[in-house]
Amino acid sequence: MPRPLITRETPFVPADDTYHRQDANPLNLETNWWAINVPERRLGAWIHSAYYPNTGKVRWRIFAWDPRGADPARLAYYRNVETEMPGDHHDMRDIVYPDGGYALKMRKPLMEYELSYADAQAQFGFELEFVAAHPPHRFTPGEAPCLDNPHLDQLGRFTGTLTLYGEKIPVDCWSVRDRTWGPREGAHASSQKYAGATRAPAVLHPGGPKWREIERQRGQGRIQYIFGHTDDQTGFLSFVRPQDGDAKGRSPLNMGWLLKDGRFTRLDKSRSWMRNWRDKDTGWSQHMEVMLVDEEGRTMEAEGFTVSHMCEHGNGSNALMRWEYDGKTGWGEDQDGWKVSHFQRMLAALRTTG
Repeated sequence: MPRPLITRETPFVPADDTYHRQDANPLNLETNWWAINVPERRLGAWIHSAYYPNTGKVRWRIFAWDPRGADPARLAYYRNVETEMPGDHHDMRDIVYPDGGYALKMRKPLMEYELSYADAQAQFGFELEFVAAHPPHRFTPGEAPCLDNPHLDQLGRFTGTLTLYGEKIPVDCWSVRDRTWGPREGAHASSQKYAGATRAPAVLHPGGPKWREIERQRGQGRIQYIFGHTDDQTGFLSFVRPQDGDAKGRSPLNMGWLLKDGRFTRLDKSRSWMRNWRDKDTGWSQHMEVMLVDEEGRTMEAEGFTVSHMCEHGNGSNALMRWEYDGKTGWGEDQDGWKVSHFQRMLAALRTTG
């Protein structure tokens, strides 16, 4: 019997809260990710795990960053553990990740969760609740960057406490969680846009500043993801497609939502774009403007400023962003992913004085 067709309108179901049965591909993995912020401290934090069911491996990461340092050695907190997942059956609805990892418990299917963690030696930890503002949003199957992997994003309110260097810091923010499952690396990571063509062009739209042209080079694995929200009434989220950007630096937005007057709508990817300015010394995002147009023609103009950075791999950064739109202030992130060699070429052009 053929499997039912999955479209962008197909709802997620309570069983999607836990790990899925997948095929035998060793590249399969399943993630859960949670992002919080404390604006008055210019502090961002991530909670993330990736489980490889066919190898029995799991990698979980927790980090927090503020303006005092961006690389792992200087972050407010950083821990990255790769280990074995004990046993054969794992239920993400009530799990504690091995070797001192965080605890995750589903309280209401697809909508409410609890997260906790404690590292007594580092005097770091958190006790958090997440209450979603809407059912999980499915990105369109077959479109980059998700391609054939199910992917959900969901806005919600995080409340609780984060302990940093022994200080208990209240958390009350609107931010995002996401989930993905399916294969990574290999053919999954390759663009299908020019399948069958003799040779994909290095740059779709040549011209403009050299560093922007390098940023638009195709086949480099570039990925960028931006979001910002004030509350459950106003904000946005989208992937950015620098590879399809024009010579003026306008990169189209691909998938995501516009949240306006309390209503979520899908973006019109033919009319929505982001333009970025980078710091010439670090190469990291510094300031960006975003034009959002939804499929109903509603619009929002957003301007964002980075306030702190986390750079885990020596290339682009994950930045905590302060956003202004519709007379409001919101908070979110710019996740700016690069291969190191590609980032080095862009940064060299950005720094060139001649």
